[in-house]
Amino acid sequence: MIDRRHFLKVSGASLISLAGYGKLKGLENSDQETIKDIKLARLLKEIKPVGAEDYAERINKAFRLLKENKLAALFVEPGPTMQYFTGVNWWRSERTFGFLLFPERLPVWICSAFELDRAREMISSEQEIRTWEENESPFALIGLTVKDYGQDKKLAVEPSTRSFIIYGLKKEASYLEIVDGSVVSDGCRGIKTEKEIRYLEAANRITKLAYREAFKKIKEGMTAEELANFIREEHARLGVSGSGGPSFGPASSFPHGSRQRKNLSPGDVVLVDGGCKVEGYSSDVTRTIVFGRPTEEQKKIWEIVRKAQKAALKACRPGAACEDVDRAARKVIEEAGYGPGYKFFSHRLGHGIGLEGHEYPYLVQGNKLKIQPGMTFSNEPGIYLKGRYGIRIEDCMVVTEDGARILGGLEAQSLEEPFAAD
Repeated sequence: MIDRRHFLKVSGASLISLAGYGKLKGLENSDQETIKDIKLARLLKEIKPVGAEDYAERINKAFRLLKENKLAALFVEPGPTMQYFTGVNWWRSERTFGFLLFPERLPVWICSAFELDRAREMISSEQEIRTWEENESPFALIGLTVKDYGQDKKLAVEPSTRSFIIYGLKKEASYLEIVDGSVVSDGCRGIKTEKEIRYLEAANRITKLAYREAFKKIKEGMTAEELANFIREEHARLGVSGSGGPSFGPASSFPHGSRQRKNLSPGDVVLVDGGCKVEGYSSDVTRTIVFGRPTEEQKKIWEIVRKAQKAALKACRPGAACEDVDRAARKVIEEAGYGPGYKFFSHRLGHGIGLEGHEYPYLVQGNKLKIQPGMTFSNEPGIYLKGRYGIRIEDCMVVTEDGARILGGLEAQSLEEPFAAD
């Protein structure tokens, strides 16, 4: 069992006791007195930075998963999973850097010898760092370290590990069995704690508030870039770096936008997808409106998409399969005449969200993973009429003990009212 004392020197100031939400990563420029939204102000007062006790809790859960799956160790290179378990923010390069996590042992780090002093600035002195010189193999060093501390020959690698590292391990440490480490990394990151959920709640509400204010500045003739700038400015007013990618008119029929550009005209659909981060945790919000008076067809399609989103929210509950939630939304759209399959609703329903904007698990046909409390997903059905327009509504949701709820509130009410007054 690892306790918080072993993580008191991690990630610089993020583990120092900080007074006030304005010091949280992603909210450095925020001023509590300027937050007019009462719910957001209250939420930001309550959230605290990731602390040593959080890293200890995460590591201890990983220990349990390593033992349950009879794995010698988990290797993690720089990226969100390294940040999640240790708070260390390193960069990826051709020089292999990472840590090995063995059951009931503090992380053992693998580091280029000339980077040792820099690494020591971030890593607790209680954690071992093993180094390799420029003419030596980091893969051989990883293999020897597993021999020293591992109780098995199965080395799990975090799923985003680059292929040259895996090939190097197979060549230089061929006695090891290299296996997928997602059972550990995803098994930990996929279930959010109450603290993580608060970060996601705040980030999603901030993005919705930023959109709401930016939409008030929409005018005829403006470009998508001008609206995007307004969205960035409104995020900044709330203390974060955030963005939104607008698509006007026919460009909205491309789920992720088009390279074609047009100035805004009356009757254009405006679809905006974007987000921000609070303490490293992401929001992901899409809203669709019409500049001017919407047509009856546009209103009808919007209502179908909103009904699909509500059906997915209702279907998202502990014990349901991920594919069941996608199916609940897709069924509504198909029965309304916009099917079959992916013809008009051309993408999966949603993705997991946390330290990454898109992460495990996914709400998609074929994913039979059972949903658990604490999982967080985007819920983003859409209908796209090629060459004309597309309508999508996206909110993130968190799974509770008996269902799911929307993160950040401010749900869409209609094409004319993209945010509820909650």
